[in-house]
Amino acid sequence: MLLPDHRLLLAAGLWLLLGLAVAVVPSLLALWQATAATLFGLAAADALSAWRRRGRITVQRDLSHAMPVGTWQNIGLYLRCDSGQQASGWLIDRHPAAFLSEGLPLRFTIAADRYLRVAYRVSVSERGRQVFDGVNLRCSSPLRLWLLHESIALQDVVRVFPNFARIAHYTLLATDHRLSQIGILQRRRRGEGMEFQQLRDYRQDDSPRQIDWKASSRVGRLISRAYADERDQQIVFLLDCGGRMRARDGELSHFDHTLNALLLLAWVALHQGDAVGLATFGHAAPRVLPPRKSLATLQAMMNAVYDLQPSLQVPDYLCACESLSQRLRKRALVILVTNLRDEDDDTLLPAVEQLRRRHAVSIASLREAVLDELLEAPVSDFDAALTRAAGLEYLQARRRQVALLRHGGVEILDVAARELPVALINHYWARKRAGAL
Repeated sequence: MLLPDHRLLLAAGLWLLLGLAVAVVPSLLALWQATAATLFGLAAADALSAWRRRGRITVQRDLSHAMPVGTWQNIGLYLRCDSGQQASGWLIDRHPAAFLSEGLPLRFTIAADRYLRVAYRVSVSERGRQVFDGVNLRCSSPLRLWLLHESIALQDVVRVFPNFARIAHYTLLATDHRLSQIGILQRRRRGEGMEFQQLRDYRQDDSPRQIDWKASSRVGRLISRAYADERDQQIVFLLDCGGRMRARDGELSHFDHTLNALLLLAWVALHQGDAVGLATFGHAAPRVLPPRKSLATLQAMMNAVYDLQPSLQVPDYLCACESLSQRLRKRALVILVTNLRDEDDDTLLPAVEQLRRRHAVSIASLREAVLDELLEAPVSDFDAALTRAAGLEYLQARRRQVALLRHGGVEILDVAARELPVALINHYWARKRAGAL
């Protein structure tokens, strides 16, 4: 499709002004007619030349086919002109509608028979299977009087996963022993776990309980027992995929924050020799990943949840816990991730009690950050006072629910979504070092 460029529109406007001048000065008629013929001829020849060049530009997209949600990603495009002449114009890449972009449309000028790389970036804000559908080009004609609009079919499918970039960040900090920078307080320390590892010479900071008196008497010096954290334990995530997880904090939903946190804790647990599993509930087709110890489990978890989205259903805790109890034979630490409400008393407590007969249970409840902001905001009018009162009533009901569960012996994390990764890892370390898994 050919569209007039601003140069042609400007020339046509000047020709119209000259036509108005002819009405005042009739002697300019010949000039006006000659100008019309020239303009028409140039426009027609330029349009024909541009039309003959259609299809001469090829485009290839350069991108990663696996992206972490909540990040900015660079998208490259390689252009080549096979017409034997220079080509220029504008390019618009049809990225997924859920992504925001920076740098589009892209201006390009390609030398004859050469490659040109242009780039822009997108904000990856939606997990799952995402499609880059095609590319729109607006190429300038040789005389720059027309823009030739072309649509190039160029489909690329990418899979958007939970944010595995945080796992790499955690790994680097763990290597440099700088986990405290992100709030990780508990770390495995040799000699202070629950599982016997070896005998070694006594050190000044060893506890007297570590001294092996029989071994010390045989060699004539103090010998200590070294312990390591227990391995071969099981961590199973019971993930609520109901409507409560659709709340958003910033660019990501509570559900996305949860998946990022679970993958990070799974990586930590797998590197401690524990098995990690997953079970989902609160949506049409629950997914189950049995506990496994291989590091390939992390990739299996990503593949299992990357396209998972929260539904509009109300979670059935009792059904979910009964189903999980039937599948788990070995004792495990079950971490239920949800968003508690005061109306959960009838189903949540019996469900947790059923799991606690054979397993250790912890609940991670996500608190909406907007409620904290609401309580900190000044009350300036009657409507704001009503809103604040409603928020306080909701928080008090939530605190009663948390207190009731803690009174029943259930470990509870009541945190904002952004705080969940660090809170979960610290909780895992605390329970593991206490031998409570």
